Amino acid sequence: MTIRVVVADDQELVRSGFALILDVQPDIEVVAEVGDGAGAVDAVRRLAPDVALLDIRMPHLDGIEACRAISAASACRTVMLTTFDSDEYVYEALHAGASGFLLKDVRRDDLVHAVRVVAAGEALLAPSVARRLIAEYTSRPAAPAPSARLDALTARERETLLLLGRGLSNAEIAAELTVSEHTVKTHVGNVLAKLGLRDRVQAVICAYETGLISAGAAS
Repeated sequence: MTIRVVVADDQELVRSGFALILDVQPDIEVVAEVGDGAGAVDAVRRLAPDVALLDIRMPHLDGIEACRAISAASACRTVMLTTFDSDEYVYEALHAGASGFLLKDVRRDDLVHAVRVVAAGEALLAPSVARRLIAEYTSRPAAPAPSARLDALTARERETLLLLGRGLSNAEIAAELTVSEHTVKTHVGNVLAKLGLRDRVQAVICAYETGLISAGAAS
């Protein structure tokens, strides 16, 4: 299956560079290059791509607002690209529905890998972003009791969410719970569906925000 991608960046050289890197891959096709967020939203609406690469800072409509609009109106998954890595951008982008967050100094192979991972339904954060995301939540003085929002989950699904929140892969969760990876995928799918989450990144956020994981548990 060919992964269809829209690339949005207001700098033409950057936009063209990313598009060139991706378009030479046998399983990836860049279907549009646009220079602002409004163009990205329109391209997604018209072309129904699998993934949109969005710069954070763009004219007319910034990447975060474009991400929010795309996530609300389509199944297209978004990867945010920026030269900035401030907490504000990270959290806004993740809550807007982004499935990936990469800095623009990302290596060629890592960019291609990110598109493939996100297109497959997973989520991906630059290592520095992931570290800071976890540090933010674990530095909070106290976590509330687990939210009633989690009542919809079975005991095993709650265990799965807990392990997702700790950053474990499907293989690691399978080993922890002594089940098959196929079973883990089923549990993960159920967790996402019951809690209305798009992907694993949002599951991690949910685990912290609902109080399922405290600072002590995360460490």
